[in-house]
Amino acid sequence: MKSDKKRIGVFVCHCGINIAGTVNIPEVVKRLKEQADVIEVIDHQYCCSDPGQNLIKETIKEKKLDSVVVACCSPTLHEPTFRKTVSSVGINPYNCEIANIREQCSWVTDDKEKATDKATKIIKTIIKKVEHDEPLTPITIPVTRKALVIGAGVAGIQTALDIATAGYPVILLDKNPSIGGHMSQLSETFPTLDCSQCILTPKMVEAKQHPNITLMTYSEIESISGYLGNFKVKVRQKAKYVDWDKCTGCDVCVDKCPKKTPDEFNHGLTQRKAIYKMFPQAVPNRVVIDAPNCLYLEKGACRLCEKHCPFGAIKFDDQDQITELEVGALVMATGYELLDKQMLGSYGFGKLKNVVDGLQFERILSASGPFMGEVKRPSDGKIPEKVVFVQCAGSRDPENAMAYCSKICCMYTAKQAILYKHRVHHGEPIIFYIDVRTGGKGFEEFYKRATDEGVLYIRGKVSKIFEKGDKVIVWGADTLTGKKIEVEADLVVLSTAMKPAATKEFAQLLKLTQDEYGWFTEAHPKLRPVETLAGGFFLAGACQGPKDIPEAVAQSSGAASKVIGLFTSDTLEHLPVIAGVNEDMCSGCGICIDVCPYKARELVTTEDGKKRTVKVIEVLCEGCGACSAACPVGAAQQKNFKDQQIQDMVKGGLE
Repeated sequence: MKSDKKRIGVFVCHCGINIAGTVNIPEVVKRLKEQADVIEVIDHQYCCSDPGQNLIKETIKEKKLDSVVVACCSPTLHEPTFRKTVSSVGINPYNCEIANIREQCSWVTDDKEKATDKATKIIKTIIKKVEHDEPLTPITIPVTRKALVIGAGVAGIQTALDIATAGYPVILLDKNPSIGGHMSQLSETFPTLDCSQCILTPKMVEAKQHPNITLMTYSEIESISGYLGNFKVKVRQKAKYVDWDKCTGCDVCVDKCPKKTPDEFNHGLTQRKAIYKMFPQAVPNRVVIDAPNCLYLEKGACRLCEKHCPFGAIKFDDQDQITELEVGALVMATGYELLDKQMLGSYGFGKLKNVVDGLQFERILSASGPFMGEVKRPSDGKIPEKVVFVQCAGSRDPENAMAYCSKICCMYTAKQAILYKHRVHHGEPIIFYIDVRTGGKGFEEFYKRATDEGVLYIRGKVSKIFEKGDKVIVWGADTLTGKKIEVEADLVVLSTAMKPAATKEFAQLLKLTQDEYGWFTEAHPKLRPVETLAGGFFLAGACQGPKDIPEAVAQSSGAASKVIGLFTSDTLEHLPVIAGVNEDMCSGCGICIDVCPYKARELVTTEDGKKRTVKVIEVLCEGCGACSAACPVGAAQQKNFKDQQIQDMVKGGLE
């Protein structure tokens, strides 16, 4: 019921000209002073500033206010700020409400009269809300001080090392047999041309040897339950068919295995054995058996690896293992993949042997690659005299592929062209580009280095690529001269668009949101770039969007710092704005249980055993209100968002 004792203060922010440029603030103040239960109405240029907050504090003390409405911008930005302000002078923080008159009013119209009317109505609805607000106390929950990092590329490794160095245990999980991710496939890195493995391998070894890090490779997430600070994660550790406690990585079994299959690490440019190690510097440096390609596991023949293993490490009866982990926070470092070859049909990708993508060319350049660092064509092993690089292959193409820029392509194409010239001095590298983007430290200088070393840039879009004899014909257009271009190349390298590695199904399993392209969505693009809207989940590296190595590493350390901050307390506070249950009204129909996306409600029997009712698991409830909307008898009422409260808010807006 409405309390007669409410003493409400309203503070209207100008927000510079963001609000005051459209809303007549003095007129709004005048109208609000006529509201019952409103003790004081004051406007200020910037309510979020120190002077603005001090004004609120002083007014609360002077006027003996017990509730506050701040009319300003989105509560996403400043609601915590103002709740801390009122809390510091004795008001329960949940008796402070934000009336959004910027995003929902001043920014959506140029009509000052209409904006003033709407701003007044918005504030009136919030005054009606605060009249019914109850003082709430945050829910306290314990914290499991252990983190799970999903994905062990350079981003995941950096995150794990930072958390572990701070003294907290970390589980570093990856679906592959080895950690390292895509960085382990690179030849050199831009703009310094450092050897990728020379930088990455020490990090990989450090992660393996760190006493606070447990590696779980060749593993995948099965299910996740729980809540911030207290998650239970079931992990499927895939059968390796090799006892890693006995295996030394000697590779005798690999040499003896007769079965070959395309090598994923070299992107199909070479073949590997059915028992294999991902790459020479793999961590852990152990082999696994690829069951679908193993002659014994598929056909009951062979067993040469078992016969020749000097340590008896082969374990053909191995089974998948399900392990349940208890962790307090999860970091997504699932990274990226390259665009499907089916989406680049006009470029002949996947059909023409001498048309490769950027990662395949990295393997060609790599000293551990299929040609041991020599640049050769995949089709016949000949040295290519002319190489055409096609930028934006699937990027910035809203009609056929991805609308976004993949960010790293301009720089790695310049790097690859330079490295090609270093290996084939008389070679001719040609880059087709839309425009060159060099937004990073040393990037513009690196681009200039490419042009100085003889790389030819043609501003134009490639329309078609096809074979003619042993040549690859590239049709394009020079948009500076307006002329059509035909180039006879020996090899074509596509700067293929990056896409997220995390699938829609995996995101649904984690209950994380993705954008239209599948990248994980951060809580706020500017103020909370490594957090998600799901408490306890953080983002690191290219799972959020295309990133180069330095940016991925920096974001990983940012995500680690958030986890470390989470673990510094024995307990956490959960927002108390949850949906409760009126047991007297509840019929036990269970409709609210079915609609709850957080599994925060369950059916129980009352203490007297006479009826079934719904119990709320408060720490799981995120206050979304789905249950309140679905409950047919109105028993599910959300704290400070009750039906009567909302009805009064509607009436207040219509006055």
